Amino acid sequence: MASIASSLSLLSRRQMLASMGGGAGLLALQAMLTEERADAAVPDLYAPREPHYTPRATRVIWLFMHGGPSHVDLFDPKPELIKYAGKPIPESFGNVMTRRNVAKNPLLGPIKPFRPRGESGLEVSDFLPHTAKHADRLCVIRSMHGDSVNHPQSVYQMNTGNVLMGHPSVGSWVAYGLGTLNRDMPAFVVLPDPGGGLKGGPPAWGSGYLPASYQGVTMRPGEAPILNLAPQPGITPQRQADAFSTLRGINREFIRRIGDDDQLQARIAAYELAFRMQAAAPALVDISQETKATHRLYGLENKETAEFGRRCLLARRMIEQGVRFVQVHSGDTLGWDAHKDVLSNHTKYCGSTDLPVAGLLTDLAQRGLLDDTLVVWCGEFGRMPMSEQGKGRDHNPWGYCSWLAGAGVEGGRAIGATDPIGLRATEDKVHVRDFHATLLHLMGIDHMELSYFHNGLEERLTGPQTAHVVEAI
Repeated sequence: MASIASSLSLLSRRQMLASMGGGAGLLALQAMLTEERADAAVPDLYAPREPHYTPRATRVIWLFMHGGPSHVDLFDPKPELIKYAGKPIPESFGNVMTRRNVAKNPLLGPIKPFRPRGESGLEVSDFLPHTAKHADRLCVIRSMHGDSVNHPQSVYQMNTGNVLMGHPSVGSWVAYGLGTLNRDMPAFVVLPDPGGGLKGGPPAWGSGYLPASYQGVTMRPGEAPILNLAPQPGITPQRQADAFSTLRGINREFIRRIGDDDQLQARIAAYELAFRMQAAAPALVDISQETKATHRLYGLENKETAEFGRRCLLARRMIEQGVRFVQVHSGDTLGWDAHKDVLSNHTKYCGSTDLPVAGLLTDLAQRGLLDDTLVVWCGEFGRMPMSEQGKGRDHNPWGYCSWLAGAGVEGGRAIGATDPIGLRATEDKVHVRDFHATLLHLMGIDHMELSYFHNGLEERLTGPQTAHVVEAI
């Protein structure tokens, strides 16, 4: 912003009035006359861009289960964990690294039974009976692993590729790499849990060092989907349009004079998008026109599932209208963090999300949207096989699960494996970096070619370390 301030200081009052067309009555005309030539000086940050190669997915719905869902109780069946339940970890597993001193605690068996599902026989827990009906659509990754045992760092890593804040989120990278499909809506939208935010907060969906135009825009159900978006009372649509046109002309003429300025360009793009969203956003979140059958499908008639179901339905409506990347959060500040009692915690969160997630998959498939929409389900890590406080489990970033569905990904199967008790990823291990490289690959993006020059470095989502696309997916 310093360059803007210094340039402004060089403009006299007379020069400012001259640049504004000589008077208030000519402001709108000046804006319209200068728009065409000023446009050439302002890059279109939202313009659709070609992928590196033919994509399988053109948009993503990311279902983020904040707090760390227990893989050994949901998608990673462990008969050995049943066998050794109530006993210490066998010495054959060697030294066990844990966040707290729980390594010597007895093993805790799966809370609910697993059963083969669908034609594929993929095993899914009884915690998720509705999602289990879609087993033949799910590609479960059972060998996920990351680098931090704490929530904020793991939330950042899963969402931005780095355990430290300040890096762009996956959705921001996708928006930067591919642009938007709808000029009236942001490319990246976040639907937060109304109960509270993620541990680590908004940097998890921020744009980091990318232009601010690419950060996730938080939206909510209801009359005010975006806070502070609607005009103040008494401001007519025509007056708003006139003011916007005037501001647009002044901004673009100014940037034509001073040259490139990323922050100002991003601010101009944000103002213009906000103006267009004033009309588009309220209509987008109005689900009153959806059929009763659709409401039932997402569980909107059930108190337990209505809130998350409504946000899943909004996610479908958004990608249907051209939003490229939508993230739906489940879990308040604690969320799926089942330290004290897995049964109580996961009964609550599976109960609120299972039917809506299944409804989303059904709805996308019925509308033909699942063909090129990638649905992602994951948390920031899994949970330990040993007990904590008797009935709970501690954090486990060394081996856990995620799943993908849609966009041509073959379902009804599991990729990789953890050891016999679900402690560590052991076969075909998938680091978070590999997971991100694979998501970009499915969207037609080469993770090595998607970069942004910052502080003397070519920054990437997958970082400077080696990352691999998981070819099996």
